[in-house]
Amino acid sequence: MSIHASWCRFALYCLFFVFAATIAQASAAGSSGLKIVAANYPLAYFAERLAGARARVVFPVPADVDPAFWQPSADAVGQMQKSDLILLNGAGYEKWLTQVSLPRLKLANTSLGFRDAYLRIENAVVHSHGPGGQHAHEGLAFTTWLDFEQAGKQAQAVADAIIRKRPEWKNVIQENLEPLLDDLAGLDNELKRTVAAGPHRPLLASHPVYQYLARRYGLNLQSVHWEPDEMPPDAEWIALQGILKNHPARWMIWEAEPAPEIAARLRAMGIESVVFDPCANRPESGNFLSVMKRNVEGLKAAFR
Repeated sequence: MSIHASWCRFALYCLFFVFAATIAQASAAGSSGLKIVAANYPLAYFAERLAGARARVVFPVPADVDPAFWQPSADAVGQMQKSDLILLNGAGYEKWLTQVSLPRLKLANTSLGFRDAYLRIENAVVHSHGPGGQHAHEGLAFTTWLDFEQAGKQAQAVADAIIRKRPEWKNVIQENLEPLLDDLAGLDNELKRTVAAGPHRPLLASHPVYQYLARRYGLNLQSVHWEPDEMPPDAEWIALQGILKNHPARWMIWEAEPAPEIAARLRAMGIESVVFDPCANRPESGNFLSVMKRNVEGLKAAFR
């Protein structure tokens, strides 16, 4: 065989291998990407930390809507149907779930592993706030992630769900899971140390969303149904006076900063306000971890 023929054959082999490698890389890139839809922001945060740029994490709830009372549009349902994985909080959080058709194999209920620890809400009061209209916090308590031990279990469930979809990512996901669990455990330990300074201290909550927080950390908590931007009617203030007779709280926990006139009226009664944001929706700044660190630091004032 001539030198020229040998060189041509070698060149053809090189072109073939380059072409095959390019096709394989393109195929891998097309198949490895994962589209994840999360029902609330904590789950979206967990997925973003675990999968990073490998996955596209979609959180479809508008910024001014409580995800627990969100009703997905047809476009949002279409997004979920086209996704690879749908992360659910569970504990009755996704009230819309029975009204849509979604493939079961795409659904991951992240609190299913501790369903025996769900808390039930008794004597729910019908009220309204925001664009969601009237509703009641009835059935199961659903802010499961405010117990940081449970949040760790939900983060683990997110990791397991991603690995089931992409087994080849197992090592990376597990490497990313470890510092996430460490962060949640750090919050858990810090909050336990904080409450230990006054474990029986009476507290008020502006809304009945802190059941798991109270159980995990032993908060002596009673809830009302107040909104931070709506001055409660006189009847609510009278009812609060009745609560204080047997529950002499000096601090009220809010989901967001209360209006100045509300805070001032509480202060005149000897009650200070502190924010513990459940962070169900994406914050304007920071992320889930920074918001929770701020919550824990803020709550320390009530236990000094």
